[in-house]
Amino acid sequence: MSRKDLDLESYKARLIARQDELNSEHDATEGDRATVEVDQQRLGRLSRMDALQSQAMAQELERHRQVELMHINDALERIEEGDYGHCTACDAKIPAKRLDLDPSVPLCVKCAEKAEHH
Repeated sequence: MSRKDLDLESYKARLIARQDELNSEHDATEGDRATVEVDQQRLGRLSRMDALQSQAMAQELERHRQVELMHINDALERIEEGDYGHCTACDAKIPAKRLDLDPSVPLCVKCAEKAEHH
């Protein structure tokens, strides 16, 4: 069921490049997600609140990175299996323009809209 109308190598290269970028961001922000120390002598109350807020934001960004990495890994697997470019819900062809915007997208527009409304 391979898509002959798609440049799979180009999509694969983009997916791997984004995967590398996300992994680098993960490594670079590890300290931001670390536990905030309760040393009242070192940090005032407001500084501690700022540190906790920064930590929460970094953790949420990490969660988003992990979800994106999961989508990328799934897309790379679909490329290897010959299923790339087909909706994982209904098996319809995903338009190349949609894949150009996000090569990790697993759903056609119709199925993505259905999923969004549930």
